[in-house]
Amino acid sequence: MYTSQLKTKSLQLLAGIAITLGLGQTALAQNENIEVTPLQKVTQQELAAIYVLSEVCPALIQDKDQTKFNQGYAKLAKEYMPAEKDPVAALQALSKQKSFKPMLVEAQADAKKAGSQKNKAICQELTAYSK
Repeated sequence: MYTSQLKTKSLQLLAGIAITLGLGQTALAQNENIEVTPLQKVTQQELAAIYVLSEVCPALIQDKDQTKFNQGYAKLAKEYMPAEKDPVAALQALSKQKSFKPMLVEAQADAKKAGSQKNKAICQELTAYSK
């Protein structure tokens, strides 16, 4: 039951990220999917949206919550990249790949357009997700 609740919360969190960053179904369908599990596919746009949180959130959350944010971020990354030994490092490496740049630039622009208030709400939710 606990695992099911985590998956549900994780999916809700990612849906919130996608909506806040302005990623619609059309945008998500444009690029190749990365298979994470037989039942779930993660797009490069979703990975870009997750990565952008690592850029945006540190400035939006309190210093005392940085450790919790890092834990929540690592947990989210692991759920979407379970085959990776270190998904946070894998996301960082992915962010430097030329083929990933267009998705990253789009996610960064969408995060900027969403504004600090919406981004901060997602960052706080991710900080609470560390539990």
